[in-house]
Amino acid sequence: MPLEEHGSAPPAIVSPALQNLLPQDWEKHRFGLPPERWDQISAHSFWITGAGTGYGRSLACALAAGGAQVFLTGRRVEKLKETLAEMTSLGISTQKAHLVPADLTDKADIEAACQTVRGLCSSLYGLINNAALPSQSGSKYPLHDDPFEYWEKIMATNLTAPWFLTRTIFPHMATGGHVRVVFMSSEAAWASTPGFGMYNISKAALNSLGHSLAQELAAYARNSDIQINTVVPGEARTEMNQGSNTSPYAVVSILLLLLSHPDGGPNGRFFHRDGRHLQFAYTEPYTVSLM
Repeated sequence: MPLEEHGSAPPAIVSPALQNLLPQDWEKHRFGLPPERWDQISAHSFWITGAGTGYGRSLACALAAGGAQVFLTGRRVEKLKETLAEMTSLGISTQKAHLVPADLTDKADIEAACQTVRGLCSSLYGLINNAALPSQSGSKYPLHDDPFEYWEKIMATNLTAPWFLTRTIFPHMATGGHVRVVFMSSEAAWASTPGFGMYNISKAALNSLGHSLAQELAAYARNSDIQINTVVPGEARTEMNQGSNTSPYAVVSILLLLLSHPDGGPNGRFFHRDGRHLQFAYTEPYTVSLM
């Protein structure tokens, strides 16, 4: 059905996501969560990929601040250790933080990491698929000029890895009856900017994975409360974007709103870090505030 047959878009919904909070003041602001939602975090386990830098590090610190058990995955152990050091510098306990280093483009590494996580918690509550690879630096026409091998590498990292990791760990998540998964996308998923073709395509495909997998797994595990959603984090100071003055902690509030949401919340929906509820393809914006 053509998009125009859906009629006009519903009124814009914006959830109260806060973007300019100082991480060192986490005990005061709780990253925008009300006390009852914040207190529930400590009862759960969360797995963050790309946890050694940027958005992944920020979210890992925030979840650990809430008392959650957190599993930190990345290729570089030294970066994961830096995340632990940041927790300590913020006055956050690292007692329930576990390093699970892995190359997510390696099927055997994913399976081994899942085995490690299964051994450390009775049921994983939340998974944040954050690890990603950017466009190749200096490539002006990547879809025309970049080697076939780079296409394979970016798709393996940005699309295949989050699919296979989510699929592999999902049965362990479903045993607890509550599943919270977030895919970290990009505004590039809605764009066609020259010079970023492979990255744009990988993120558009990730969006499709997010809302397709959400519906499929909700149908497959009908006795579990499935909330699988996608977040656009916007630009911030990360390894991909050294020139930004925005803290990567800007994305934490919207992520915590999703990860702490009570049963019956959004599934297969799209959100921006500033709280906007987004539309992608035939998936309309979620019509209820996340608070």
